[in-house]
Parts: sequence; structure tokens; C-alpha cells
Amino acid sequence: MKSKTPSQSITVNTEVVLPNDTNHVGNLFGGKLMQWVDITAAIAAQRHSGRVVVTASINHVSFDKPIVQNSIVTLEAKISRAFSTSMEVFVDVFVENTVTGEKTKCNEAILTFVAIDQNGSPLPVPAIIPETEEEKKRFETALRRRQLSLILGGRMKPDDATELKALFFKD
Repeated sequence: MKSKTPSQSITVNTEVVLPNDTNHVGNLFGGKLMQWVDITAAIAAQRHSGRVVVTASINHVSFDKPIVQNSIVTLEAKISRAFSTSMEVFVDVFVENTVTGEKTKCNEAILTFVAIDQNGSPLPVPAIIPETEEEKKRFETALRRRQLSLILGGRMKPDDATELKALFFKD
């Protein structure tokens, strides 16, 4: 299976925050943003794997800045690392100033997807070759995030998390 670059999976989704997308103080519902994040990330994972994918976990979400009604929101997703059947996807969320066109990052999320066949069984996915400095950093730290997620989910023993242990213990 031929390796791919993160840029081959880039998915950009733009939405406008309508009144029914907001809470009682006029800010975008977190759940609505999560819906947009999940859809955008799933498309990136499908582009990378060439397969049907399912969300395996939402590993991290930050709601750093509120997004107000009438905002133009752009979500940019791409694969940060691929494992045997799973893919970590980063989604950066930006709000656009409609006068200047300037985009400001306001939120981010990290999700894991698994490629599946028609019976729901996991399928192998292509490896990833990071190109930019940001892609390389996200790639290098993905294994630690994966190990932490597996430990928290009860699918890995802490003693087996070699990448995480290396952060805290020197040989």
C-alpha cells in the first residue's frame, strides 16, 4: 500500500452560524461544532484511506474562543498519523472576519477513525509521510496521544505505553 502525505487528505468545510445553531447567549452550540468537526474529519479520513470510515474516538476538543451568531466558520482537517487500521485526524477551526477576510484559529479537535469493510471489520490504511514542520510535530506526538487514549479506554496497560513512559522516565 502506497504511503500518502497529509496534504492529500485536506478537507475544508465552511459554515455560517445561524440563529438555530446558537445557545441562549448567541454563541455556537458546542454540539453543533462537534457535528461539523466529525463530518469534516470523516471526509479527510475517507480521502486518506479510500475506504468507509467510522469515528473510533474523539481524543481532544478545545473550545478556546466562543463563536458568535453570523460568524463564518472554516474547518480544516487532515490526517496527522496513520496506524495499521486507524487514523488520527486534526481539525483546526477558524473564524473569518467578514470585513478583512482574516481567519483566526478559535478551536481544534483530534479524532481517531477506523477504515472498515462491508462487514464492519477494520481494514489496513496507508502510512503517512509528514512534510511541513507542523505535520512532523503532530506525527511525532500522535503515538503518545494514541497510547494515552488506549490506556484511558482500558485497551492498553500503562506499563506498555513506551512513548508515554519515555516522557517521564529516563533509562
